[in-house]
Amino acid sequence: MRYVTTGERIGYERGKQEGKQEGKQEGQQRLILRLLQRRVGELSPELQERIKSLSLNQLENLGEALLDFTAMEDLLNWLQTNQSA
Repeated sequence: MRYVTTGERIGYERGKQEGKQEGKQEGQQRLILRLLQRRVGELSPELQERIKSLSLNQLENLGEALLDFTAMEDLLNWLQTNQSA
């Protein structure tokens, strides 16, 4: 059995946490994109990329806000107000 140093163990744990965070964010992105498409219609690839670039916190806020959206303009206004450029 190979000896694992404290530094390696810390690196492993940190990597594991980052992987969980990335997985959570990707899941949020997929869900938000699906909900938006049902709510406001088909999203352009550019708009999908803008949404994918949002932080996890921004995605959660968008998930709540989209419940009030009735048109594509609502989404565009939200992105203009909440997305950091």
